[in-house]
Amino acid sequence: MTQHLTIDGGTIAYDVTGDGPLVVLVPGIGNSRSAYRFVAPRLVDAGYRVATMDLRGAGESSAQWASYSRTDIAGDILALVRHLGGPAVLVGHSISGGAVTIAAAQAPELVTGIVELAPFTRAQSFRLGDLGNGWYRKGAVKLVGTMLGSLSSWKGYLDLAYPGSKPADWSADLAATDTMLREPGRMKALQKMTQASPADAGAQLGNVRCPALIVEGTLDPDWADPRAEGEAIVAAMPAGTARLEMIDGAGHYPHAQFPDETVSLMLTFLQANARA
Repeated sequence: MTQHLTIDGGTIAYDVTGDGPLVVLVPGIGNSRSAYRFVAPRLVDAGYRVATMDLRGAGESSAQWASYSRTDIAGDILALVRHLGGPAVLVGHSISGGAVTIAAAQAPELVTGIVELAPFTRAQSFRLGDLGNGWYRKGAVKLVGTMLGSLSSWKGYLDLAYPGSKPADWSADLAATDTMLREPGRMKALQKMTQASPADAGAQLGNVRCPALIVEGTLDPDWADPRAEGEAIVAAMPAGTARLEMIDGAGHYPHAQFPDETVSLMLTFLQANARA
């Protein structure tokens, strides 16, 4: 059942299922909380209270906000944790990987661990040689189109971001995404999120004190070298704080493309770090 939390004049949509230590699942840009449809039920079955939230601008949250930075999203996440009663393990995908980094650094008393799935957590540097990776090059072109407000470019990017096998409900999920992004203000919110710098998250990496799990797909088109990106995130956190796991064959959405492998990694992390 969808619930709404009012924050700064807007509303954040979320749902809560299960009993046990709190886990908050936060999707990436252009997604609703249904992005975790394969993950949330398994975590509930494993004994966790799972809250899945929509980003500001997406899903059933308010469409129009003053800004859509990772710092803004971190504030939304922490407001939900306070509302539900923390502490929590935070799981963030893509832009929300950066947001959970900021949340953990800002409110360590509310966060016992963070899981970052294909996170955009650092300012990106571009090298001409990166364009030699055709998958990365095609993804970059589609993302540039999205930054300019093209819905067709975003759908083209999604096709690239799920290399190889796609979820069984791929067509229905893509149609739902299309419908959501045609609602007033939603595509503009997505456009602004693609333009938001991850520098605010990168600045907080060294301030994270809780354990962190970084998960990257080996075929993620968002980086010329996904492993190197994950290793750089780990290296920027205090020594011993984070570890990197790679999922072979996964693109930018490991939780939807390879839920078995993703949930297995998450459960091992949650058993060590989630607490009521």
